[in-house]
Amino acid sequence: MTMLVHLKLNFIVLCVFTLYLLLPFTQSTDVKYCGQTDEYAVKVQGVEILPDPVVRGKPATFNISASTGQAISSGKVVIEVYYFGVRVHTETHDLCEKLSCPVSAGNFVLSHTQTLPGITPPGSYNLKMTIKDDHNQKLSCISFNFKIVFGSLVSAS
Repeated sequence: MTMLVHLKLNFIVLCVFTLYLLLPFTQSTDVKYCGQTDEYAVKVQGVEILPDPVVRGKPATFNISASTGQAISSGKVVIEVYYFGVRVHTETHDLCEKLSCPVSAGNFVLSHTQTLPGITPPGSYNLKMTIKDDHNQKLSCISFNFKIVFGSLVSAS
C-alpha cells in the first residue's frame, strides 16, 4: 500500500511540475524610474508582458498601466532596448497613435505590440521607455527587464 501511495504522490508532483512548465503565466515585472529624484507627471503602476518570456519570431505585447494628474494633448513615446548594456534598438511613436488623445487625467494603459525577428538572440534584455509631451518635456521614464527565448513548448491555437 505504501508503494502505491508513493507512486501516486510522484505522479501528482510530476503533473503539477509539467503544468507549471507548459502553461503560459503572467509574472509581475519590476519597473524602475530612470531618475530616482525626478517627479514625473505620469506615474507607472506596472508592466505586463505577454507572453512572458517573449518568444522570438512571435508577437509580444507590453501593457504599461499608468496614471496622470493632468490631461496630455500630445507627445511621443521613445523605446530603447538594451542587450548586455548595449542599445540594440530604438523607436519613436506618436503618443496619440498609442492612446486616444487628449489623454484625460486618471488611469490609462499604454500598449505596444511587436514581433521580434526570428534571429533575435535569446537572453535578458532591458527596455527603457520615455514619454514626452509636445514640448519635449519628460512626462515619465521607466526601465524594466524582460527575457527572450527560442520558442514555446505549447503552440497557440
